[in-house]
Amino acid sequence: MPLEWLNALIGGALIGLAASLMLYWNGRVAGVSGIVNGLMNPPNEQNFWRWFFLGGMLLGGLILKLLKPEVFSSELPTPLWTVILAGLLVGFGTVMGGGCTSGHGVCGISRMSLRSIVATIIFIAFGVLSVALAKTLGVMG
Repeated sequence: MPLEWLNALIGGALIGLAASLMLYWNGRVAGVSGIVNGLMNPPNEQNFWRWFFLGGMLLGGLILKLLKPEVFSSELPTPLWTVILAGLLVGFGTVMGGGCTSGHGVCGISRMSLRSIVATIIFIAFGVLSVALAKTLGVMG
């Protein structure tokens, strides 16, 4: 019997642990868009930790790429321009929504934030609608 669910369980537990440690040690919510957005400000002692956070995420991805390169293999059924456009729209949406799914979905819901619960429901609903629309228009396979 395949145990793919075990990888998801372990990954989810590690994300929860990392978010909890970030809040405990740093007093900050581990919202990736807010952390990256903070890097747009001039470097100072207040945002130096953001570089370590981003570096850790990139290093973790690099280690996974070296150890299990097959998890990065993908046949995208969509043209590259749609992936780039989608990325830009997600970035715009995180600014409009005051955060992303890591901030609202992981950290906000666990803190029982009504704002984050509503934001996460909206993120998921519009994600479903976007995929349905893209498939209907033939932009996505």
